[in-house]
Amino acid sequence: MTDTPTLDQNLSAAARHVLRDHGTERPGTSPLNYEKRTGTYSCAGCGNAVYSSDTKYDSGSGWPSFYTAIPGATATTVDRSLGMTRTEVHCAQCNGHLGHVFPDGPAPTGLRHCINGVALDFAAE
Repeated sequence: MTDTPTLDQNLSAAARHVLRDHGTERPGTSPLNYEKRTGTYSCAGCGNAVYSSDTKYDSGSGWPSFYTAIPGATATTVDRSLGMTRTEVHCAQCNGHLGHVFPDGPAPTGLRHCINGVALDFAAE
C-alpha cells in the first residue's frame, strides 16, 4: 500500500472526500466527462494507472464511465450504504474509492464503471 498521508497533502478537499471518505462528486461536474484524447486515467490518490481511454464511453450518467479497468488496477467490495447494495470499485494500490460498477454497460463486458472524475488524473499520450 502506498504512503497515502503524504500523497493526500496534494489532494483537493473534493478529491480527499471521494477517495478517502467514499464521497461522490455531483454529476456533470467533471471535465473528464468531455475528455476524448487517447491516454491513461490514474488514481488521484496514488498515481496507479486504473483505466485506459480505449475503454471510456459516454454513458450519459454524468460521471466518466468505462466498461473495464486495467487488469489488476482496481478491486471491488460490497457497498450497502444509502439503503441499497452496490459494487464499489477502488484503487487496488491505495484502496481509494473511485466509484461504483453497474451491470448496464456496453459490450464486451456489459459493465459500467461509473467513476468520480475528481478521483482521477488524466495523462494524454
